[in-house]
Amino acid sequence: MVDTVRRTGRDETEEERADRMWGELIQEIRVAQTGVQILFGFLLTVVFTPKYAHLAHTDKVIYIVTVVLGSCATGALIGPVSLHRLVSGRRIKPQAVRIASRLTFVGLVLLLTTMTAALLLVLRVATHDDWVPWLVTGVVAWYLVCWFGVPLWTRLRYTTK
Repeated sequence: MVDTVRRTGRDETEEERADRMWGELIQEIRVAQTGVQILFGFLLTVVFTPKYAHLAHTDKVIYIVTVVLGSCATGALIGPVSLHRLVSGRRIKPQAVRIASRLTFVGLVLLLTTMTAALLLVLRVATHDDWVPWLVTGVVAWYLVCWFGVPLWTRLRYTTK
């Protein structure tokens, strides 16, 4: 007779679960950190280019906001590494995983806003067209679908919690 009982979870302790979740979180952070660090590094160089002096006031404001957002995103996405280093061995990994997960989420939201502002700035400077805000809005909608819509739909569709 075949056992038809479906498993609903893993047989792991809270500490084992925290170890597994930490490993998964760090892998996710590596992807986001690479993107935000490349974008932030590029943004830091823009002010030193000759074209920066000729930007309109609005474009300079967008640039400054973008750099600040990029800096904040970098901090939030590197924060979990520092958190882990400072609390390692203190037997609080489940709590550290929850805090690091929240920092990562905040970092992703800040990365989304950084990418939005950077795209707005680049398209404004490159085209000076009235349709730029509409294009940026479309791209942001795509980011929202990919980063939050599909994962939330998947969560709702395939989990019972």
